[in-house]
Amino acid sequence: MDTRERRIDTARILGTIAVVVGLLITVVGLVTDSTPAKGYFFAGMLVFTGIGLRIEAAVTDRR
Repeated sequence: MDTRERRIDTARILGTIAVVVGLLITVVGLVTDSTPAKGYFFAGMLVFTGIGLRIEAAVTDRR
């Protein structure tokens, strides 16, 4: 595995972790009904960042 493949895999893994954590924060907040608006904003930012990382990994892997 060369450096490029390792970077792509790292971006893909971090993107997946960010998406899962963001969705988990949202689900727990909806179930417990105690999460402030800042928590949902943070969860949304995590999801968008995770999606961006996964798109970057897909585009880079295609080359």
